[in-house]
Amino acid sequence: MTKRRVVVTGLGLITPLGIGVEKSWNGLVQGKSGIRKITQFDASAFHTRIAGEVEGFNPEDYMEPKEVKKMDRFIHFGLAAATMAMEDSRLKINDGNAARAGVFVGAGLGGLPAIERYHKVLLEKGPKRITPFFVPMLIINLAAGQISIKYGAKGPNSAVATACATGSHSIGDAFKVIQRDDADVMIAGGTESVITPMGIGGFNAMKALSTRNDEPEKASRPFDKDRDGFVMGEGAGILVLEELSHAIKRNAPIYAEILGYGLTGDAYHITSPAPGGEGAARCMAMAMKDAGADPSEINYINAHGTSTRHGDELETAAVKTVFKDHAYKLKVSSTKSMTGHLLGAAGGVEAVVSVLSIVNNTMPPTINLENPDPECDLDYVPDKAVRAEINYAMSNSFGFGGTNACLIFRRFKD
Repeated sequence: MTKRRVVVTGLGLITPLGIGVEKSWNGLVQGKSGIRKITQFDASAFHTRIAGEVEGFNPEDYMEPKEVKKMDRFIHFGLAAATMAMEDSRLKINDGNAARAGVFVGAGLGGLPAIERYHKVLLEKGPKRITPFFVPMLIINLAAGQISIKYGAKGPNSAVATACATGSHSIGDAFKVIQRDDADVMIAGGTESVITPMGIGGFNAMKALSTRNDEPEKASRPFDKDRDGFVMGEGAGILVLEELSHAIKRNAPIYAEILGYGLTGDAYHITSPAPGGEGAARCMAMAMKDAGADPSEINYINAHGTSTRHGDELETAAVKTVFKDHAYKLKVSSTKSMTGHLLGAAGGVEAVVSVLSIVNNTMPPTINLENPDPECDLDYVPDKAVRAEINYAMSNSFGFGGTNACLIFRRFKD
């Protein structure tokens, strides 16, 4: 049976570089850093006092004021990015197509800010002062739920929670829903906002975060020998995926085609990748098989590239395993060097970036790559964006628990 073709018709981004696709993309291409001192709480007692915060976001720009208090910040971000993507796609959901339009949007940690805030309320003021919206604020599937309610999308509705692979799994799963004819349109991606005392403190306890507090803009440095951990970010990345003939029929804008999806497990360790990046390599190979793409056809990889020692080295090793000699002809970059690591939103944001790379024939740089790790010896597009034809782009996401996701996008061809 011929596979149904799936294209990208709408994009939405909220990142530490700006609100909206244009601001975020321009910041990436210009090599700007969105990492600053933490302002959302007093971080003076923490080992890490920096993060990629979203500045100037007003949820009332995207929803009624009375609705704002019913949602935690990660839902605000998800709903806002979905609004951008839907407006961009010019898609209208109505009684005639509602059952064929769905939402797959996930998060890694969900409503951690709400949990911290209302635990304090419980202790200080008692249980009667807990808001009735507390549970809907914090559960991860309410991002997808609120988006579906806003747009009346009655098709498949789900929320992936696979740590840092969440956004990519959400998009890949949504792609397969359309491909197997269970929907014609899917709103898909990831959202996250957990720059909180418990969020920062928890990752500090694992010694996972950078402590380069005096130089925030230089703290996220994937593939650099002097990297000392990742920098937490927040935001959302949402795509509108659509069956090709459905998109053509309504004269929708088509950014790219999604061709391949891989997902594997390391079955190795709760936080460390498998030796040699074995699980990541199988994931990339699986995505290319699904896409029917040869390794030599891939032009650009938006790497997971978190700025952790083992993660960067093992992703590099996995790329070499899969691409062999072509690995040294590829361009590979980590946009986390500028946005920080958006956890459950990372895959959604980086999928949008991969699509934009194809559209603009531009590969964003890896900034702060000043002293390359000898184990990381590929072309990571250091410091400055590179313009070159991109027909195929790959986006990698790997999460705690050994969960891996890989997406492949191609320049759209009739």
